[in-house]
Amino acid sequence: MEGACPEFGDSPKSFHLMTMEGAEECTSLPFTPFCPADLQDTSSLTLKFDFNPKLGIDNPVLSLAEDHNLSDLWSLDRPRFCLLSKEEGRSFGFHLQHELGKASHVVCRVEPGSSAQQQGLREGDRILAVNNHVVEHEDAEVVVLRIQASGPRVLLTVLAQHVYDVARAQQENDVLLCPTLSPGVRPRLCHIVKDEGGFGFSVTHEHQGSFRLVLSTGGAAERAGVPPGARLLEVNGVSVEKFTHNQLNRKLWQSGEQVTLLVAGPEVEEQCRQLGMPLAAPLAEAWALPAKPRCLHLEKGPQGFGFLLREEKGLGGHLGQFLWEVDPGLPAERAGMQDGDRLVAVAGESVEGLSHEETVYRIRAQGSRVSLTVVDPEADHFFSMVRLSPLLFLESTEAPASPQDTCSASLVETKDPPVEDTAVPPVPCGSHQCFLYPGPGGGYGFRLSYVANGPCLFISQVIQGGSAAQAGLQRGDVILEVNGNSVDGLNDLEMLQQLTKAEPPLCLKLLTRFP
Repeated sequence: MEGACPEFGDSPKSFHLMTMEGAEECTSLPFTPFCPADLQDTSSLTLKFDFNPKLGIDNPVLSLAEDHNLSDLWSLDRPRFCLLSKEEGRSFGFHLQHELGKASHVVCRVEPGSSAQQQGLREGDRILAVNNHVVEHEDAEVVVLRIQASGPRVLLTVLAQHVYDVARAQQENDVLLCPTLSPGVRPRLCHIVKDEGGFGFSVTHEHQGSFRLVLSTGGAAERAGVPPGARLLEVNGVSVEKFTHNQLNRKLWQSGEQVTLLVAGPEVEEQCRQLGMPLAAPLAEAWALPAKPRCLHLEKGPQGFGFLLREEKGLGGHLGQFLWEVDPGLPAERAGMQDGDRLVAVAGESVEGLSHEETVYRIRAQGSRVSLTVVDPEADHFFSMVRLSPLLFLESTEAPASPQDTCSASLVETKDPPVEDTAVPPVPCGSHQCFLYPGPGGGYGFRLSYVANGPCLFISQVIQGGSAAQAGLQRGDVILEVNGNSVDGLNDLEMLQQLTKAEPPLCLKLLTRFP
């Protein structure tokens, strides 16, 4: 690329920014009370109308802004779900206003003709959750980052501000106003690779757009995490809502030897129906995905970080920030960086849509220790195909950062573990052992809690259908050993590090039922 090209490599060129003659230095804009969420130029959205005296529309823009669910205005008195989407380079079409000193996130403008307007988002709506994650008490900057990290699709839970104020006046501040799915109850994004039995499922057609999967026992679909009785929602990122049975068969045939399905089990479908929540792709958890984002942690050495950042055209001809000239033996290579990786986040914050100079500033602001989230070309193509941000699946592919983090991943086994991997000494009376294999996302499907004055580390939650549940872990089980190493006498950080660094299979010695 011509123009700005910073090199994070050999000294003295490390972090040197070369600019075209006359180029201006990049400055960082502070977070302001008026926060645009994907701010867009509305000039391109100017619509032309012909006056129709029979319809009596003399203010078509006002009509467009107010014609969503006119017959159902009473629904504004309860939380609503708005599933927004956008094309590359466009925005969702709304703006947020943050009240100084308050954790509130109120929509202050909705652009006519935008996805936000079409999905019923209104000025004065307060955002309660982003992709089922409650944000009511989070800082406005964090809420904006969550929306940006969601990529081309996002599910917002909103409530009219005047209704929220009345509800909060009647309820304690810690009472949850936002409806959410139960832990572990989410749609699944499953990648299926054909075997000698095909994809391992057949399709039943209830009516147009409504398809259910019948699984072959032990088949490819079952091993990929598709739940029994699942409803099919998307094939390779394309909704089947308007498909006929023949169109679906053609789409599956065109997929070749592998296909990625968005599915919802009966429990997910029922909970969404009760809540009025759409079965939305941004809610999905990753099961058996072929690619994943990678989080790289770099500490600057005497010769710099050892890579070059360039702005180039990637998939679909869209500009992105790519990593090249990874120097052998320097921090970037040691952290796992590869030539051609695309940068998607710095310190967990999405860089999608940022200019080259803004991205460089974000990296420089981290100082000598940098955390970068990247995708290789295969992962980049995959997430582009399914129209989801790789950042949505970062938690399920990275080791948990605290004892309260959840690793929700599947246990996918096609045969019994080798004998040499499971041979262990006898377990003393009063305890038992469990062997856990991580799912493709890398997690084991349980949460941990730590008690300083008691049995230190215990299981506080077991995710339904995960590796831990299938291995027999129960809520309240106390962890005594990890892969033969005692956790007694260690602090909580050391114990957690033993779990996150342990090579699979994870062998846990447990004391059942924490009193």
